[in-house]
Amino acid sequence: MRLARSLSVAFVAIAMVAGCATANAGWTYMPAPSLTPPPASGGASGLPNAAASTNANLVTIRASGLKFDQASVTAPAGKAFQIQFENADPGTPHNVAIHQGSPTGPAVFKGEVFNGPATRTYDVPALAAGQYGFACTVHPTMTGTLTAQ
Repeated sequence: MRLARSLSVAFVAIAMVAGCATANAGWTYMPAPSLTPPPASGGASGLPNAAASTNANLVTIRASGLKFDQASVTAPAGKAFQIQFENADPGTPHNVAIHQGSPTGPAVFKGEVFNGPATRTYDVPALAAGQYGFACTVHPTMTGTLTAQ
């Protein structure tokens, strides 16, 4: 009888450990606080694809499959603009950070990190004319080029 009880307890313990080992716990990443305050509008603009927007001060960037869909984007030089960033990767944190010269240069803007699927609109201060790199701070291999002109 003791052997049967011991085997039952061992079987239940093994089943619990196996169940925990195969569970999909998801991301446990806690993003760092954003260096910029949230936009006064309260965040996402709700546009499904801002590429259809006629706002010259709106830049659209989309992340899917752990990469940016756009390798390069253009923004106005010398005046503030917005980036509508769509994170299409479910449960995966991404953001857009702009760097001087290249994606590894000094940061000039860092957008809020958030899990997808979701969209945020970042308010970016005016940039001098020139080329900048943009990258995801969580996944530094996700990069692109922003040209301010």
